[in-house]
Amino acid sequence: MGEPGDRPADAANAFETASGTGTDTAPENRTADAYEHPSGTETATATAGAFEHASASGTASETADAFDAESAKELSPEAVDVYGRVTRHEPIDPGRDARALGELRRWGLVITDPHLPHLPIALDPQEAGRRRLDEELRRMAARAALAARIPQLTDELGLHFERAKWRSGRGSEFLGEAELVNARIEQAVGRARAELLTAQPGGPRTGAQRAAAEERDGAALARGVHVRSLYLDTGRDDATTRAFVRAMTGRGAQFRTQVTQFQRCVVIDRRQAFISDHVVNSAPGHASWHVRDRAVVAFIAEVFEECWRRADPWHGDPHSESPRSAGPDGTRTTLLQREILRDMARGIEQRLTAQRLGIGLRSLSKEVRALRQLFGASTLQELTYQWALSDERLIDDRPPHPGRASA
Repeated sequence: MGEPGDRPADAANAFETASGTGTDTAPENRTADAYEHPSGTETATATAGAFEHASASGTASETADAFDAESAKELSPEAVDVYGRVTRHEPIDPGRDARALGELRRWGLVITDPHLPHLPIALDPQEAGRRRLDEELRRMAARAALAARIPQLTDELGLHFERAKWRSGRGSEFLGEAELVNARIEQAVGRARAELLTAQPGGPRTGAQRAAAEERDGAALARGVHVRSLYLDTGRDDATTRAFVRAMTGRGAQFRTQVTQFQRCVVIDRRQAFISDHVVNSAPGHASWHVRDRAVVAFIAEVFEECWRRADPWHGDPHSESPRSAGPDGTRTTLLQREILRDMARGIEQRLTAQRLGIGLRSLSKEVRALRQLFGASTLQELTYQWALSDERLIDDRPPHPGRASA
């Protein structure tokens, strides 16, 4: 038998201490069993335990970063040398060889009994290599998945970043929520002192909308604010809108209607304005911009004035089929019909014409049928030809006074 300090005897004693059985004495059996039953020892899965411990202590990300940095390195020559010495049962200094032993443990090439740190046990490098390869492949797959998601993540975050810049600017602010839009308009109109301009190209007002607008605009009129509102010509066909216009006209507000489409806006004292969104493609239809830049607000107000000059006064009366202007031998068409005929002569689709005029395709078809009867045309081509020969195509429907309308 050898001396107590001989390596084989020490290895057997160490194995008995680790396993608690004392039945196996061969280092090979000890190595295999310790690998399969790592209870009480450090194994190739020690890193997973370190991750779990790090997560519990709030340092998981730091541990993961440190692990990635270390695991990305190849085994150092010192670690290869120490592994060879372990397999040959040569003495190991736990202090001097600590760094190399740490590398070997991370690679799953050795295990160490805490009670016998100077007697590390070598593990099968083929098995350790397969485990390491599996770990690396999983890590590469995770990183590839993250890389594939980076463009989508940056797009999502970029929208928030851009909106934050828009909100932080002094010139304009993006309002994406309907409640926020309404609240901001109510607040601005509530502080109006001189003028309120509104252009409403939407559909007919509901009862609730009429009540809210009547209260808001009525309060502004009571403070001496001059209120002007622009609607599409189709608004004359809605009873609720007509009742609202009649009520507000009696309190001093002015209304006009226009056949062609225009942009929605609210201008307060020519110092701030609210306009529809044409920037954020994914924004809902009620999204708006609150504009405070004086030059931009002045431009918006001038666009409103241009539409106002082209529009027809309205006091809440029902829609009239009488033409706005007359030709030399009597005009038979309405302003709406002439707009339809002009688009037909240009080859514009009826769908686009209906959208521009703010009417439905059914209403447009009704007007076209009336025009075919009026001109005695059996086809659209013949109607367009008859329109080209008609003196009514020369009627000038532009605003009669090119100057600025008085308030």
